[in-house]
Amino acid sequence: MRTVEGASIQTFTPFYFLVEPVDTLSVRGSSVILNCSAYSEPSPKIEWKKDGTFLNLVSDDRRQLLPDGSLSISSVVHSKHNKPDEGYYQCVATVESLGTIISRTAKLTVAGLPRFTSQPEPSSVYAGNSAILNCEVNADLVPFVRWEQNRQPLLLDDRIVKLPSGTLVISNVTEGDGGLYRCVIESGGPPKYSDEAELKVLQDPEETSNLVFLKQPSSLVRVVGQSTVLPCVAAGLPTPAIRWVKNEEALDTESSERLVLLAGGSLEISDVTEDDAGTYFCIAENQNETIEAQAELIVQAPPEFLKQPANIYAHESMDIIFECEVTGKPTPTVKWVKNGDMVIPSDYFKIVKEHNLQVLGLVKSDEGFYQCIAENDVGNAQAGAQLIILEHAPATTGPLPSAPRDVVASLVSTRFIKLTWRTPASDPHGDNLTYSVLYTKEGIARERVENTSRPGEMQVTIQNLMPATVYIFRVMAQNKHGSGESSAPLRVETQPEVQLPGPAPNIRAYATSPTSITVTWETPLSGNGEIQNYKLYYMEKGTDKEQDVDVSSHSYTINGLKKYTEYSFRVVAYNKHGPGVSTQDVAVQTLSDVPSAAPQNLSLEVRNSKSIMIHWQPPPPATQNGQITGYRIRYRKASRKSDVFETLVTGAQLSHLVEGLDRGTEYNFRVTALTINGTGPATDWLSAETFESDLDETRVPDVPSSLHVRPLVTSIVVSWTPPENQNIVVRGYAIGYGIGSPHAQTIKVDYKQRYYTIENLDPSSHYVITLKAFNNVGEGIPLYESAVTRPHTVPDPTPMMPPVGVQASILSHDTIRITWADNSLPKHQKITDSRYYTVRWKTNIPANTKYKSANATTLSYLVTGLKPNTLYEFSVMVTKGRRSSTWSMTAHGTTFELVPTSPPKDVTVVSKEGKPRTIIVNWQPPSEANGKITGYIIYYSTDVNAEIHDWVIEPVVGNRLTHQIQELTLDTPYYFKIQARNSKGMGPMSEAVQFRTPKASGSAGKGSRLPDLGPDYKPPMSGSNSPHGSPTSPLDSNMLLVIIVSVGVITIVVVVIIAVLCTRRTTSHQKKKRAACKSVNGSHKYKGNSKDVKPPDLWIHHERLELKPIDKSPDPNPIMTDTPIPRNSQDITPVDNSMDSNIHQRRNSYRGHESEDSMSTLAGRRGMRPKMMMPFDSQPPQPVISAHPIHSLDNPHHHFHSSSLASPARSHLYHPGSPWPIGTSMSLSDRANSTESVRNTPSTDTMPASSSQTCCTDHQDPEGATNSSYLASSQEEDSGQSLPTAHVRPSHPLKSFAVPAIPPPGPPTYDPALPSTPLLSQQALNHHIHSVKTASIGTLGRSRPPMPVVVPSAPEVQETTRMLEDSESSYEPDELTKEMAHLEGLMKDLNAITTA
Repeated sequence: MRTVEGASIQTFTPFYFLVEPVDTLSVRGSSVILNCSAYSEPSPKIEWKKDGTFLNLVSDDRRQLLPDGSLSISSVVHSKHNKPDEGYYQCVATVESLGTIISRTAKLTVAGLPRFTSQPEPSSVYAGNSAILNCEVNADLVPFVRWEQNRQPLLLDDRIVKLPSGTLVISNVTEGDGGLYRCVIESGGPPKYSDEAELKVLQDPEETSNLVFLKQPSSLVRVVGQSTVLPCVAAGLPTPAIRWVKNEEALDTESSERLVLLAGGSLEISDVTEDDAGTYFCIAENQNETIEAQAELIVQAPPEFLKQPANIYAHESMDIIFECEVTGKPTPTVKWVKNGDMVIPSDYFKIVKEHNLQVLGLVKSDEGFYQCIAENDVGNAQAGAQLIILEHAPATTGPLPSAPRDVVASLVSTRFIKLTWRTPASDPHGDNLTYSVLYTKEGIARERVENTSRPGEMQVTIQNLMPATVYIFRVMAQNKHGSGESSAPLRVETQPEVQLPGPAPNIRAYATSPTSITVTWETPLSGNGEIQNYKLYYMEKGTDKEQDVDVSSHSYTINGLKKYTEYSFRVVAYNKHGPGVSTQDVAVQTLSDVPSAAPQNLSLEVRNSKSIMIHWQPPPPATQNGQITGYRIRYRKASRKSDVFETLVTGAQLSHLVEGLDRGTEYNFRVTALTINGTGPATDWLSAETFESDLDETRVPDVPSSLHVRPLVTSIVVSWTPPENQNIVVRGYAIGYGIGSPHAQTIKVDYKQRYYTIENLDPSSHYVITLKAFNNVGEGIPLYESAVTRPHTVPDPTPMMPPVGVQASILSHDTIRITWADNSLPKHQKITDSRYYTVRWKTNIPANTKYKSANATTLSYLVTGLKPNTLYEFSVMVTKGRRSSTWSMTAHGTTFELVPTSPPKDVTVVSKEGKPRTIIVNWQPPSEANGKITGYIIYYSTDVNAEIHDWVIEPVVGNRLTHQIQELTLDTPYYFKIQARNSKGMGPMSEAVQFRTPKASGSAGKGSRLPDLGPDYKPPMSGSNSPHGSPTSPLDSNMLLVIIVSVGVITIVVVVIIAVLCTRRTTSHQKKKRAACKSVNGSHKYKGNSKDVKPPDLWIHHERLELKPIDKSPDPNPIMTDTPIPRNSQDITPVDNSMDSNIHQRRNSYRGHESEDSMSTLAGRRGMRPKMMMPFDSQPPQPVISAHPIHSLDNPHHHFHSSSLASPARSHLYHPGSPWPIGTSMSLSDRANSTESVRNTPSTDTMPASSSQTCCTDHQDPEGATNSSYLASSQEEDSGQSLPTAHVRPSHPLKSFAVPAIPPPGPPTYDPALPSTPLLSQQALNHHIHSVKTASIGTLGRSRPPMPVVVPSAPEVQETTRMLEDSESSYEPDELTKEMAHLEGLMKDLNAITTA
């Protein structure tokens, strides 16, 4: 701990106990002294507590305080109903102005009233045996028990002992031991006598009697350092001897100093240690039999300090930790005491690392003595330390720094806040300044301090805060002279956190059978709402496949597990927010069982005429079901149903010699394996015959009497007869063979065998063969023979049928199982010959011709090592000998996805032009995506070394490769990492990319956002503004209007004159004209079903072009090069910046640079519906869609082009050779039936039914009304109301050209290209939510709270009509439309006249 130079340092005061009270046993009426004395300067005041309450010793005549501090109790009171002195005592020492310490607690036990739990009974015993006489009393009274024989005190010696229970044991009884016995309790009052019992001594009858235990050991618990006796007394004839075994090792009582064998055979252990714990066996045996008894000795140890608390100096607001490490058995509990009072854990006093005490944000009142008190079943102990709070040193002469400036929270998360500030005005460079951040919860007086790590550093991250909590921060600077002024308090609230359940406490697992385990747990302490259910995960040890089961209660039994196998378990609680924190794994092994398989590889070896050696191997490991403790061998004669003999082999022995058999007799043998649970299944009977006579095995066998060979094409059959001398043991024969030499290969066969076939030889080859008999001495003389294998004259084989029904079953991301059938096999498809199959595979890429292959001998093969998410093709062929088939038909399979194994590439960060607090992150997908990327997570932080859960995260949908992050702090370095995700999970993170936000500079407008016109936007050459997308020219817009109207009027006049002449035709001509009119009127309702329409003129019939079913192309995005529609924002005519002040900013955390670039073609956009796109497959943690309100414009008379919202790019179709835009009315039915309904667009029946039935009459196209509903603000109803809007792309680009717009003479207005948000849920259309604010900071690893998605509603019908009227009064768009409609009608008339 640091101290401040010049501070007046108070020294630590020695204050400790010299003597502490100890546990004491007393008797009624006696006096007791409980010792206690403490050291301190000045002398401490001593007080006593009994059972936690202070004793008033002033007026107590029996209890008094001695000068050294000890407590004296005279004449202890104790009766059945009044026990005022028995209990727990504690000594308390206090020094005024310094503090208080308390001693360990001491237990005062008062021995009860004399009472016998068992009394001696008359018995008889044979001379030389042992006798016992019971006299059991309460453990407290045992020291006060003595025995009398014939009413005289009995002297104890090596032959006569008293056990700890009070029982008397007499070993090696003689006649003098007979008589009357009784026991006496002398505990202060009058002595209490037991009943008298007579012991008779009988003479040895010289007959045997069964061994019995007179006294058996019982399990005991003892404390380290105590003595203990394990009683064991046995009787029988002959007199038994007793020995002791611990953990299968015999105990040497003769040479050990601590182990003594008492009279009768009991075992005394003095000064018990932890190593003495274990299972003890008392074994009594005589010549006739053996009996044994066992008992467990459990050794406990009182608490002992491995590390004691140390004295600490500290300043206010600092955090300190008192360390305390203890050991003991059972494990001790630890509690802390400050100045004699218990420390209750809180936000500022915490128990950390099980035993250590942490004090946060020190205040002056925390000074004093702290004690660590450890306690278990067998004792308690205390150790203490002093805490001194130092005053800050007075400042040395010299200027102190002023307050740090501009303290801001640059990052606010759920559990951490990052503060940054600027240097004090008094020291603008501040290179040598250090800083302290003092902070506290609002309303709490304790301030905590966090210091910067190095001089000049001006940022600190405060960790371990609570979610949704208000904290107050202030910063002070320090220079060499001391601490300066504090900054003004800064109030910051941490983010709220999704409340997930904590881990379930007390998870326990125990085996209930060889195949089942029960797991129990309790409700999480922090359930954060109702626990809906639990998920129990379990896994076999050594595997990586975890299984799970849903559980609604607090326990579950899993059945069907493997026997004697270790499993691990963990539990996760679920509430309405999702899964909580997992528990730690607990491991447990299923119980053992009898083996489920027989031993393997049983073999018999006849040794001679009377013995056979048996060999075997253990059962397969998976079938042993426990530790194999031995094997049981059974054997019998094979000739008849004779008796079965049995012998037991213990341990891991794998062979046994069975002796004492009859000569020349066949025996059957079988072996079973044993566990502690019993016997498993037996092997089949195996037979062997003993030799008729004991043959000679002192020399090698003679040469075999004959050897014959019969060569075939690829094999030679060898047969022989044994040596003529049958008196020498033959244990087998060795056959050697090879081309030209017999030593190439050797095969050994059994001594009973007389022939053997040598396989896999070459045709037409000369082989030399040798045969030797052998026994345990060695090999005998060889016999030689040679043979030539036959030539291979088989004709070329016919090809085999290829396998059929090849199927590929996908098992994992890198494994596919291939199965097939073979029609050349029998119906049951069993392979009995030596055929094999070859499987080949490759990726299904046309350029890839490289196959991999493998052989199989069954009708399936597991192909491993494949790439994830890759399509493979497989085929199979069969080979038998020299015949093989062609390749089968191919099967295809795509491996499953795997988490990405490489991070996103090419991560770049650039600042957004004109928006210094907004940056754009760009990246490329990972090279090893291993599946379809469903989303990305951008992590950013100002500290590259921060833990990853302290970085701020931004989720992005998987089809985006760019993202904007807004509202960053200026002139601050940020670090960015990106992580990709597919359906299988998260991939690795990219390397951190650093980017420093620019210093503050002039931004566009008054904090408004420039329209996003694409990266290649160039400013206009002149001030004119063409909203039509036509080339801009300096020509005044009014002049252009005059020219257009003039040309139109002249054309109409000429056409009208022609029409008047034409109308003077016959009535039949008039009928045809009406038909033409109908066809013209019908063109407004054209559905695309007319077969004979001529190719449409783009200028006149473009609604037909629009409605043609051109989306039948199989390519979802065909290239149509001659479509004069702007493809992206680069084609937009630039707009004067004078309107920027009216453009309200909109932010969208999912928006990238290319929001508007996706209108590629007519077919590509037709019929598309906006989809809800979630970047994480809707798995938690869920992404957040931030929707921000767009307030209506201040001036209610600003008007928008009616097509503006339908077409983000404001593109208008124009003819390359025409100077004006074409606006053709579109039928209402088509609009209503369009595949994308935008919000609450009024349906057909609510629209004014104003479309006229006649073709040549003026009519108001209802499309204007429909399109008016796209306006971004309710212009006349409530201009002050904030209407949240989100933008949906049009279903068809041509839908945006319905009403031609003439530029108004007033100042031009502009509707911003609103961000395209493909994230609006179709279900949320009717919700009216105003002005929703959302936070966009979250942390990884925690589900973020669901935030509202704001979807705007369309205006009501009346409002729409008002907008329509408004647009008419502004633009007068109908004049040009009427003229064009007339023109269309007249052109149709001309067609009708000419065809007539």
